[in-house]
Amino acid sequence: MKLSTVWLDGLWDRNPGLIQLLGLCPLLAVSNTLENAIGLGLATLFVLVLSNASISLIRTLVDDSIRLPVFVLVIAALTTCAELLVQALDYQLYQSLGIFLPLIVTNCLILGRAEALAKRETVFMSTIDGLAQGLGFFLVLVTLGALREWMSSTLILAALPPGAFIALGLLVALHQWIQGKLKQKPTERSVDQTNRRVRTTGDIS
Repeated sequence: MKLSTVWLDGLWDRNPGLIQLLGLCPLLAVSNTLENAIGLGLATLFVLVLSNASISLIRTLVDDSIRLPVFVLVIAALTTCAELLVQALDYQLYQSLGIFLPLIVTNCLILGRAEALAKRETVFMSTIDGLAQGLGFFLVLVTLGALREWMSSTLILAALPPGAFIALGLLVALHQWIQGKLKQKPTERSVDQTNRRVRTTGDIS
């Protein structure tokens, strides 16, 4: 697997928040403010990068029959570390995030990356994948938090759960629109080159 593919998948093509739609519960629940979004995004990034690296490191030592329990144990230990770190650095943020910090252990994105990539790739590639996927999730979370916080000053709905769904829907629609435009450009160039060749030679071949 190429590094460019890993980065592109995590940040755009298979963005966990916009394409895979993983981790929607914390994504929608704590994105009512930018501060909460940044806090949970960084905590998730921390757990995802270290869990991918750790699981890749021990992948040859773990039998398939106990693979999933071991993966969950690793993720749970790292989630506890992230929770304690947030509590030590910013207790107010820790209280604000509440149950969603320990719930990182249940985030489908983290276990999904462990199963999809970390269990069969090198430590380096697994770490990069965790970083790319984590940054993709972080950027969506922060964008959603900033958008909702800005809109809530004039639109109360933005601070409520329905507002989170609407804002996320707008981001998904924007991503799909941009993706469609990017895919359309090569086709337009190909048609234009074909038309030029026909006008010049009179032959499509």
